[in-house]
Amino acid sequence: MGVYTADRYSITVFGFASLFIIMSVNYSAGLSPYANKGKCGMKEIKDEANVLKEKSICLANLIKSTKVVVVHTGAGVSTSAGIPDFRGPKGVWTLEEQGKTPHFNTTFDEALPTFTHRCLAAMEKQGLIDFIISQNVDGLHLRSGFPRNRLAELHGNMFTRKCMKCHKEFVLDSVTPTMGLKATGEKCPSDKKRGCCRGMLRDTILDWEDGLPDDQLDMAEKFCKLAGLSITVGTSLQILPAANLPVLTKKNGGKLAIINLQPTKHDKKADMLLHGYCDEVFKQIAQELNVDVPKLEAPVTDICMTSVRKLPPEITDPPKKRRKSNATSAADEKKKPVTNNKKRKVKEEAENIPITTSVVNSDVVKEEKDSLQDCKTIKKEEDSQSTTFIETEADDSIVKSDTTNSSCER
Repeated sequence: MGVYTADRYSITVFGFASLFIIMSVNYSAGLSPYANKGKCGMKEIKDEANVLKEKSICLANLIKSTKVVVVHTGAGVSTSAGIPDFRGPKGVWTLEEQGKTPHFNTTFDEALPTFTHRCLAAMEKQGLIDFIISQNVDGLHLRSGFPRNRLAELHGNMFTRKCMKCHKEFVLDSVTPTMGLKATGEKCPSDKKRGCCRGMLRDTILDWEDGLPDDQLDMAEKFCKLAGLSITVGTSLQILPAANLPVLTKKNGGKLAIINLQPTKHDKKADMLLHGYCDEVFKQIAQELNVDVPKLEAPVTDICMTSVRKLPPEITDPPKKRRKSNATSAADEKKKPVTNNKKRKVKEEAENIPITTSVVNSDVVKEEKDSLQDCKTIKKEEDSQSTTFIETEADDSIVKSDTTNSSCER
């Protein structure tokens, strides 16, 4: 999948003005109606300051000692940027259940990456974390400088479009005017041998019934299985299949740390539970690991596409095909099929060379060398539809022939 920035071309889109405004302040308003949105408004749990500090230091040491670290982020990492969560005490869906209207302090265009976003980007550069799996659509990971090839955005991104013709992805500096993988009215600007592609662009935002992008989910699963540590940050882990991805790390012998103010469905499986604000935890982690977190006065527009570090070979290399052992190659050369048209006679030219044949699933009987010396000729006529492979040995070893496949069992 190609990923390109396209902040220098302008496209006029008609008929989406009202939807654009709504989605800029509350993207959930553009989703289809859906009844089962999980448990909303659960009571928050907060660790004492000294307890949270101690836990954060322990997590920092665990990060430092782990080879592959994966971070799972939810809406909680963006609340300090003015973007509300969904199921918190003042979350969008919590207020909807109470019959209240949510209020917003910012738009997606205006929101700046939080300390947590910037810290994660700096930690990736230092090799402290390896991959982020995000359920957020606010685009703040990319706008904090986090590399695209180490980020799986499972539910889409408000700033990306994808060409329905050439399948290239574009990161723009404006919010998409549509949702639900629909055509935006924009044309693909990518160059081809003969002019531009000119295919229709669509948004990448999933609606409730849309399937997750295969490439993003596949990469996420690979990293979770490879990771020695998964850290969930600001998510109540209620939306599947993203909620179960951290468990893959546990199943493969890794550890799980959960940073969230509310309980999650996987708390009992976690090795560490940190109940506090994301920014507070990562400020302590940055201090312990000497991470230089840059300040941002505006979102990053020069999107980082590729990490300076190479992806692990377990992620990039295709599965290796099993090869036949070299020890069987010599035996394979001796195998010659016997056809009905040409019946083959096997002659024993040396008295000490025994020849035996057998059929698949029949018992192979070992005979003493002395009795085999009197053997003159063994002849087997084949069935009209079968093929026999015969192998000879220069000693007293047992030889088998296979009537069903070409590989002789040794």
